[in-house]
Amino acid sequence: MPVRVTLLAAARSTSLLSERFGDDRPLDSSGWHQVRLAATALIPLGVAELRYHAPSPRCRDTSEALGYAALPQPGLSDCDMGRWRGHTLAEIAAYEAPEVDRWLADPRSAPHGGESMFGFISRIGHWLDTRPTAGEGRVLAVAEASAVRAALVYALGAPPSTYWNIDVRPLSTVTLTGHQGRWSLFLEHGGTGGAVAV
Repeated sequence: MPVRVTLLAAARSTSLLSERFGDDRPLDSSGWHQVRLAATALIPLGVAELRYHAPSPRCRDTSEALGYAALPQPGLSDCDMGRWRGHTLAEIAAYEAPEVDRWLADPRSAPHGGESMFGFISRIGHWLDTRPTAGEGRVLAVAEASAVRAALVYALGAPPSTYWNIDVRPLSTVTLTGHQGRWSLFLEHGGTGGAVAV
């Protein structure tokens, strides 16, 4: 039976310009406000038979605020950024510019000592491929925007460099349907849906 996996990007816990690698801060007042504004549209996603959230505080807070009663999933963790964790890209680029350039250009590189982009995309893909089916096979996961981007790259079979061209906004959703090795991106608008096979 095909699985229907809806990924919900967590609300933001900081401004985009001050975003830090491995940012594990809980939702701030702006994030809570975002959740309250979007709650009417997002609460119904909680009917999924299986509900998960990444282990970060903002994913947990987003899930709890929407009443999802979700289980933490270490497999949905943000990319391990090694010694760059806790720093902004601008801070790192100021003293490790060649390493940042290599990291951005080569998806198999991990100059920070953590996880390569290729490894991160593969890990998120493995999580996606191993979702069990239950009932109608609906799964909901509150995840970091980075994990949603990685899932899209994996599901579409796109080159890892595509990761940098995907913009995932806080509290946006994307739905993938299928099973291991074959996923479809499911786009909905105005109550009608259509799928593009990949």
